[in-house]
Amino acid sequence: MSDAAEDKIVWPELPWSAWSKTAETLHMWTQVVGKTRLALTPLQNHWWNVALRVTARGLGTPSMAYGDDVLDIEFDFIDHVLHMRCGTGRNESLELKPRSVADFYREYMRRLDALGVRVKIWTLPCEVADPIRFDQDTQHNAYDAEYAHRFWQVLAGTQKVFRAWTTDFLGKVSPINFYWGSFDLAMTRFSGRAAPPRPGADSIQREAYSHEVISAGFWPGNGGYGAASFYCYAAPVPEGLAEKIVSPAVAKWDKTLGEFIFRYDDMRVQPSPESALLEFMESAYAAAADAAKWDRAALDRH
Repeated sequence: MSDAAEDKIVWPELPWSAWSKTAETLHMWTQVVGKTRLALTPLQNHWWNVALRVTARGLGTPSMAYGDDVLDIEFDFIDHVLHMRCGTGRNESLELKPRSVADFYREYMRRLDALGVRVKIWTLPCEVADPIRFDQDTQHNAYDAEYAHRFWQVLAGTQKVFRAWTTDFLGKVSPINFYWGSFDLAMTRFSGRAAPPRPGADSIQREAYSHEVISAGFWPGNGGYGAASFYCYAAPVPEGLAEKIVSPAVAKWDKTLGEFIFRYDDMRVQPSPESALLEFMESAYAAAADAAKWDRAALDRH
């Protein structure tokens, strides 16, 4: 990456302790929008149809068909508004401010109704411990605009580096997806080979991991981890991967998570954070691809 490109990336402080309540509330809000996308889009391989994408102002959906119209929805973390826009020019908005998930859900559905969009979504959150239905959740009610904006800055910077990383791979690769279930930004490379069935996998996991993958992503630290981090993992996990060494040297294998971890705070203090992140992803990919015996001569650009 050029020096000019690097200068435009902002890597703000993002300590989990300072914004965990906002993140947990925002996690539920993104699930409300994500489940709208689930309801309005046909299944795409590996559930890519349900993911949100990083936009120039926040997180949003690509356009979704609704009758003869199209709809998109965007979290704007600059003006702190949820935009709901139709192709006909009709639009509604919802202020992003401290409010409960129940209040957000109620207002969100009311604004969709005002647009003439009738959609029924599954109100039980996914991939979280002790889920509370959206219409009953008064527990999650925080919104710190400064930290929401910082979170978007990290996502935008990460996406920029991820896009640079995609140029070195000739095989199948995913879009850069924000998964509202796990609340992380990820990109996935595929070997082209089918994966063995995952023991105990549900329908979502069976579809997501139907083929061999190596995924890299950014995760703010929710779920009890407590620290923003970049990660890289392989599924299925090849034998010997845990013993591989990756770089920079501060990046390590986490035996509890079963993946390589490069903490965000360690990345921020590198002389070139962007170059360090690229180095981490490439070294972790190489370690996983070699351990899994991927055909790198065919898959990698030389």
